[in-house]
Amino acid sequence: MKTTIEVKKLCKSYNHLKAVDNVNISICRGEVFGLLGANGAGKSTTIECVLGTKKQDSGTVSILEMNPQKERKKLFERIGVQFQEANYQDKIRVAELCEVTASLYKASLDYGTLLKQFGLSDKPKSLVSDLSGGQKQRLSIVLALIPNPEVVFLDELTTGLDARARRDVWKSLSELKTKGITILLTSHFMDEVEALCDKIMILKKGESIFYGTVQEAIAASPYEKFEDAYLWYTDEEVENECV
Repeated sequence: MKTTIEVKKLCKSYNHLKAVDNVNISICRGEVFGLLGANGAGKSTTIECVLGTKKQDSGTVSILEMNPQKERKKLFERIGVQFQEANYQDKIRVAELCEVTASLYKASLDYGTLLKQFGLSDKPKSLVSDLSGGQKQRLSIVLALIPNPEVVFLDELTTGLDARARRDVWKSLSELKTKGITILLTSHFMDEVEALCDKIMILKKGESIFYGTVQEAIAASPYEKFEDAYLWYTDEEVENECV
């Protein structure tokens, strides 16, 4: 399968503190890849370096065979990004925000269809500020999909959603995968990771401590459940007990 995202020996430090240390990632077309780790493990910095919004200290990054630092405008047309915390203009309505987003791209999907797909078909005239947290989260996914991207970055995609809404989002993402779209996501929900991800990387203090499938992660741990295995890899359980 064709490689969509290639990261080699990625390093990034802040004031001599290593945020990302020698990280290697390879994601193929149509794969869902989960970047996992506790808060402060280096997930956000890794994604920012991959997207080219932050410059790495060393290492190389390629998305769709392009350098995100040097070919940002060209790459921008082919990727979608959903951030966990997005700030939108005051008094802007859902349809207006979708239209503004669509205007940034040469080719875009019909946002009305996407709003319906993510349970927001009755919200085009609503102010974004009046939406619930879960509705804003679903809207951010719609905005990421408007450019009809080949690669999508999703940061904590179902935070704030109820169980039914989360399952609906999973179903939609599985459909995107069948169309060959590559998805890189972060999540703190291990059932979500199990349901969606073909491969995962677990980061701890900027270093990759596991890379492979969920089943391989379980097999290499003393546990039978992935959530327990994840806590074992990250030592979160031990740390939380000491707080």
